[in-house]
Amino acid sequence: MKLSLGNIAERLKEMVQLTSQNLPQVEVTSSYTILRELGSGSYGHVMMAVHQHQGTPMALKFVRKKHTELQEFLNEYCIALTLSAHPCIATALGIAFQTPQHYVFAQELALANDLFSLMVPQIGVPEQRVKRCALQLSSALEYMESKGLVHRDVKPENVLLCDPECRRIKLTDFGLSCPQGQAIAALPESLPYTAPELCSLGPKAHLEAQPSLDTWSLGVLLFCVLTGYFPWLTAVSTDRHYRSFVCWHRSPCFAPCPPHWGCFTPQALEMLKGLLMPNPARRSPAKELMAYIKAPWLLPETRSHTRSSRELFLGVSRYC
Repeated sequence: MKLSLGNIAERLKEMVQLTSQNLPQVEVTSSYTILRELGSGSYGHVMMAVHQHQGTPMALKFVRKKHTELQEFLNEYCIALTLSAHPCIATALGIAFQTPQHYVFAQELALANDLFSLMVPQIGVPEQRVKRCALQLSSALEYMESKGLVHRDVKPENVLLCDPECRRIKLTDFGLSCPQGQAIAALPESLPYTAPELCSLGPKAHLEAQPSLDTWSLGVLLFCVLTGYFPWLTAVSTDRHYRSFVCWHRSPCFAPCPPHWGCFTPQALEMLKGLLMPNPARRSPAKELMAYIKAPWLLPETRSHTRSSRELFLGVSRYC
């Protein structure tokens, strides 16, 4: 059953309050054997660890107290717990604690890295693997919507792989997630995955978080993993690649298809144009991509299509 904004917001508030009363101080090395680092970013780092008494392997996410309020950490942890029942969402293991410098919680391991690690610049990821990811991400986002939640940070780095063929993937990182309808502000930096209604938001303005934000991010993600480059750098009118996309989207009979969209089949273009509808009220839901899953997405003769702008190529660095 889909929860109302009031229900999910109240439930999260109660979970956060209960968890805050039982967040013990733990000396990590006394309870866990740290094996290696799995990833890092501005938030902190993720370590592969084994519980010394139970022998359970897990991923420990360390979030720096210096840059994160306790409320923010607990919100992420409680949202992860709320969503753990879905097979395509990283399972939170019900372990949370703090150290002098970090807040920490545990989640299941996904040992095949993340979707970004598979992406070859200017080439992308094989179509069949992309389709497997698309189906699972669609299901995960539909589940989040049924719980009244918006992810707000859908990107390849946040799609964990249980195997390199993408037969089992896990959506992760709920640091920006929030209930539907919650007022949100623009982020300090817009990524290629950020929806235009958020990119154009003024410094003091807010909008209500809706699943359409995640749908947009999913559309950009699919474009990236299929091609190996971004469709634009920012979804604003001053970005010439985004501007040419909007003109073509609005008037396909009069505006030419942007050259770097020429590798897609008509079915894939129809699917992507629905997910990337500039007007969020008319944007297709994530589950609509299932109608296109049996159709080819890439034209064989344009698989090695020459890209028109080097500034769109994926580099070695990740967006954080």
